[in-house]
Amino acid sequence: MPDSEKVIELAKRRGIFWPSYEIYGGVAGLYDIGPIGTRIRNKIVQMWRRIFVEENSEFVVEIETPMITPSKVLEASGHVENFTDPIVECTKCHKIYRADHLIEETVHVVVEGLKPSDLTSLISEKGIKCPACGGDLGEVRNFNLLFSTNIGPYSGNVGYLRPETAQGMFTAFKRVYETTRQKLPLGIAQVGEVARNEISPRQGLVRMREFTIMEVEFFIDPEDKDVPWLEKFYDDEINVLFSNSKEKGERPSRIKIKEMVDEKLVVNPWMAFWMASASKFVQSIGIAKENFYFEEKLPYERAHYSSQTFDQIVEVLGEKVEISGHAYRGNYDLSRHSKFSNEDLTVFKKFDNPRVVKRKTILINKDKLKNNPELQKEVMSLISGKNADQIELLVNSGAEIKDRKLSEFIQIIEREEKEHGIKFYPHVVEPSFGVERCLYLSLLSAYKEKKDRVVLSLPKNIVPYQVAVFPLLDREELRAKAKEIYNMLKDNFEVLYDDSGSIGKRYARVDEIGVPYAITVDPQSLSDDTVTVRDRDTWEQVRIKTQDLNTFIQKLFSDKGFSMVSGEAKR
Repeated sequence: MPDSEKVIELAKRRGIFWPSYEIYGGVAGLYDIGPIGTRIRNKIVQMWRRIFVEENSEFVVEIETPMITPSKVLEASGHVENFTDPIVECTKCHKIYRADHLIEETVHVVVEGLKPSDLTSLISEKGIKCPACGGDLGEVRNFNLLFSTNIGPYSGNVGYLRPETAQGMFTAFKRVYETTRQKLPLGIAQVGEVARNEISPRQGLVRMREFTIMEVEFFIDPEDKDVPWLEKFYDDEINVLFSNSKEKGERPSRIKIKEMVDEKLVVNPWMAFWMASASKFVQSIGIAKENFYFEEKLPYERAHYSSQTFDQIVEVLGEKVEISGHAYRGNYDLSRHSKFSNEDLTVFKKFDNPRVVKRKTILINKDKLKNNPELQKEVMSLISGKNADQIELLVNSGAEIKDRKLSEFIQIIEREEKEHGIKFYPHVVEPSFGVERCLYLSLLSAYKEKKDRVVLSLPKNIVPYQVAVFPLLDREELRAKAKEIYNMLKDNFEVLYDDSGSIGKRYARVDEIGVPYAITVDPQSLSDDTVTVRDRDTWEQVRIKTQDLNTFIQKLFSDKGFSMVSGEAKR
């Protein structure tokens, strides 16, 4: 059994996650997160908030927006038109497949970005048949992944379950901007449920129909390339597969954050800032630096709104999964929502010193037109919707109306004006994570087998419980002492109490859910008030006075150099 399948079996057995509605056979792409999984998942979200929001509280705030989204919003964003995947149906058994995945899995050809017609031709050329019955496959067509609904009782009021949290943040931008002292940069963060009607959900928590996203929409002035906050990451190194290396079939290379910015390998320094933050976060949930890299997407692979995208890819236990996406969305979203809503979503940037600018002005000779309404109408029709440069081009090219030069009626003059500021649409950098993918990849990274046992070596900051307390034997006085210790510790730590089954089974249970330390009360504890503390990963044990437990465990969690065995800081 592959290690990934072992992790999924462990998750079911230990209450981490399992398929939803199991008693009815389950529904593909829907999963319950169990009691242990919820504790780990909440810690992961907590870590993300710390690194992406709290550490950047100077310019990042968090909001919450509704999951139900009016159709107009997703029309403006382009989702109604573009949020699709290609599907193909068997003409014999009528089973439906995601066409690009089917081709890639069958003939091992990368087809990302190809049109439905190209996929149809490829299926025909390669002789790909229905995997279920061997029948012929039909034409490939696009399938929209939005879950639709009605808002209220009227059938015409169409809404959708949001496929991402981003659009709620874009539509709330002006309100947030006005309540946060009207300053850029401004990050709007959100953690929330989303829904995508996936064609073929697979890989457990990797491709789901309902899941949670953690993302930041980071609004910036594109002309302001000064990012002093980036300096703390300058010497950090990350593995990156740039698009030119990708096209050559090369592997990712290690590069410093400062080099990426200095060599202009990212369209804006803030891209590097959030990629460095993502690197820090992914390591904090237990994924080693050598097990992930950032892959730059080729132009045809990018979403319709992106001018540069990096996917953060994790490779562990034979799995290769995207854990986050980093897109430079430009001003696409705010400009589109401004157009569709007729609301001004620009911001005003005041200059420190006014600029003198030359502006072209259109002058219309109304005296020559006032007695000829028909000619006036034609002149106005010709110049309608054109800017001064376009009209000047017409005038200079000798354009005529009714055999009369346009220059008789229209003149373009240039004037100097003082400009105290400009209005513009902020550009957006977007780092986005899937919570359930983070949970799954943390489990894969933590999964170990030791002497026919399973150990989940989760980082201490995301463990479901920090310590477990056991009585060694099923004796009332040992249970009472263990409960006393449990009550003493629970004010400072997350503590699990267990007196069911043999001590070996109890150790195995807490090892499998990642509890780093187990305290055992034995007969000696009753005479000298000491207990054993066992380490999850090394299985080493030391005896500690009960009165010293709080301090001892605190050091185990707070001092990375502290040795459990010696009780001293490691040299």
